[in-house]
Amino acid sequence: MNLEEAKEILPPKLYNQLKTEISNLSLSESQKEKIIEEVIKAYKSSLVEPGEAIGVIAAQSISEPATQLTMRTYHVAGSVQVQVTLGLPRLIEIFDARREPSTPSMKIYLKKSYDTKEKAAEISRLIKEIRIKDIADEVIIDLVNNAVEININNSLMKHYDLTINKIVKKLEELLPKFKISNKENKIVIKSDSEEIDIKELQKLRTKVIDLYISGIKNIKQVIVSQENDRWVLNTVGSNLKDILNVNGIDISSIKTNNIHEIYEVLGIEAARNAIIEEASSTMRDQGLDVDIRYIMLVADMMTVDGDIKPIGRYGVAGAKGSVLARANFEETIKHLTHAAVVADEDRLESVVENVMINQIVPVGTGMFELLYKPKKKEKA
Repeated sequence: MNLEEAKEILPPKLYNQLKTEISNLSLSESQKEKIIEEVIKAYKSSLVEPGEAIGVIAAQSISEPATQLTMRTYHVAGSVQVQVTLGLPRLIEIFDARREPSTPSMKIYLKKSYDTKEKAAEISRLIKEIRIKDIADEVIIDLVNNAVEININNSLMKHYDLTINKIVKKLEELLPKFKISNKENKIVIKSDSEEIDIKELQKLRTKVIDLYISGIKNIKQVIVSQENDRWVLNTVGSNLKDILNVNGIDISSIKTNNIHEIYEVLGIEAARNAIIEEASSTMRDQGLDVDIRYIMLVADMMTVDGDIKPIGRYGVAGAKGSVLARANFEETIKHLTHAAVVADEDRLESVVENVMINQIVPVGTGMFELLYKPKKKEKA
């Protein structure tokens, strides 16, 4: 094994130390390889003590403080008045690998050339999702003309840099079967069909109110604040893919609490890092001191197959090799019945199943089977 291969395995500090020591010695290639192999062997053996029940300890270290100590459920993020889920509900979201967090949010930093209050306000208006309900005073049904009328608020329209013509053009794209016209501050939507009843008009009104006009979808609210001499955009809602295409945003510092979005846009390694960061920051905010390595172990288990799996019956726990371990967790009858039908075999190699049948658990000193052979006494 050479130094380049060792670089992939060893931590940077240990690798640099090894490289320096080898360069200071006059060694043959075979001697260098032998030293590298021995260092890697020693490093791997020091990662965890042989027989350590790391899964049980990690579970205990995370769940005990998270459930026994008081964890605040909601927290108002600083002075910006954005409510985000924290505490135990947030931990459950992370480890259950929920597709959408209950309060999706983003923290967006700006490039140096855009880091002013005016530019931050401009970008906040550009990215906020605008629907008809955000710029209309009212949307009413005109029974006489069988139409739906939108009364546009001029000041709101100017604030979001929109014009009547832009709105009409967008509505024509979204409602191709209807005639769209505008009179001063009113937009009239009329059906081609003369025979449209009140029920259909009511459905049309409900649809029109929620039509998307501009901005980035799912960014419901944007609040501009200052943090350590930098202007920051805090959002309610998340859309990482589209936000990355906005001019002026520092894409290296952007944050979102939607782990699945990170996975889809940036890949599984980024998602793993997000799980570690979200879980550790959630605990840190509550004043709980949990070793980062336990959280890293859980994140590795959740992402080792290249996809995000929950810790539960449909993820890590449900994929265990042991029939008894799966049956012990949840859905006991299902697992035992399936095992009986397919003649599944349990090798009794981990903790749970051995506890269930009252055998020595194969961890710690229980890992080893020792055989003592006494010396024969010599005949006198």
